[in-house]
Amino acid sequence: MVSKDMLVIDILQQGDPEKIEEILMESGMHCLHCVLAHGETLEQACATHGVDVNKLVEKLNAVCA
Repeated sequence: MVSKDMLVIDILQQGDPEKIEEILMESGMHCLHCVLAHGETLEQACATHGVDVNKLVEKLNAVCA
């Protein structure tokens, strides 16, 4: 289950990585494998990219279910 306090890199290891990457890329997060992904939470990344973290968590959990 994905939560907003998880690191982006850890989220990529949940469920189907290709589908998760697709959702994150659609949300404007294009550097998923950069250094920041290793130390940035989903909430921090969403704040940086102007994305509603709660809606994104819902989408990601739907894919991981």
